[in-house]
Amino acid sequence: MTLLSQIIWPIGAYLLGSIPFGLLLARCKGIDLRKHGSGNIGATNIARVMGKGWGLLTLAADLAKGLLPVLGCMWAMAGAADLDLWIACAGLSAVLGHCYSIFCGFRGGKGVATAAGVFLGVCPFAIVVAVVTFIIVLKKWGYVSAGSLAAAVFVPILIHFFCPAHELELMAWGTTCIIWIRHKDNIKRLIRGEEKGWGKKSPVPNSH
Repeated sequence: MTLLSQIIWPIGAYLLGSIPFGLLLARCKGIDLRKHGSGNIGATNIARVMGKGWGLLTLAADLAKGLLPVLGCMWAMAGAADLDLWIACAGLSAVLGHCYSIFCGFRGGKGVATAAGVFLGVCPFAIVVAVVTFIIVLKKWGYVSAGSLAAAVFVPILIHFFCPAHELELMAWGTTCIIWIRHKDNIKRLIRGEEKGWGKKSPVPNSH
């Protein structure tokens, strides 16, 4: 394959990752998601502002942004010697697109759902364990952010043991770092005991 046909995957992954589905779905209801709840455009905030059904729809869309580029890269470049490298580039690009969207002034969400989509394609077992970790932390402490941060740490470790490839491991650690950086305000609130727990819906003025 030519370099052009290879590099199109991380570029396409970034552009797909940049589509702010949460923001677009909220606008369908006349709501600017950035002005309500936490101001984040991801599934957690849209669930608080508009209800869990909308949150699940956003979650599915954001997850697909990570999964589809990875699966597409695997299919288009099957058998290539540097396949793992390009899968890693596509996966990381999708997460970067979601977190630093070109369509939102290089702002965006926190990357958890899109990263989950990436890892679902790369190493499904790692995601199963990560989801279990997320649920345990959420049930015990009631914070989506804490569950997301804990799950993010487990994924690179699991990939090392169950889907070993240096490129994929580096991508996983890079993704974990991005997720933690994007959660810096949540971490501060968790430390201060001010983080908002799951299930507390933010009121939204009637929209037209």
